[in-house]
Amino acid sequence: MDEQSEVMTISSRSDFAQWAIERAKAIVAEEGGNLALAARDGDDAQIADTANALGQAIVTALVEVFDGLVSPE
Repeated sequence: MDEQSEVMTISSRSDFAQWAIERAKAIVAEEGGNLALAARDGDDAQIADTANALGQAIVTALVEVFDGLVSPE
């Protein structure tokens, strides 16, 4: 997934919800589309690879927001 350089300040639950919605849309549009194409083609190795990429994109997004919430020591 492409790195996003946009920085968003999350100062409320509503801001977080909006970030989560936009991030989920981006992940599903890119990685979900790749997974659908792999499933259509029926290649088990490609399905596994794209499913892993989808999972990694979700993990990366969660870590990204977590890192923004934790103050540096």
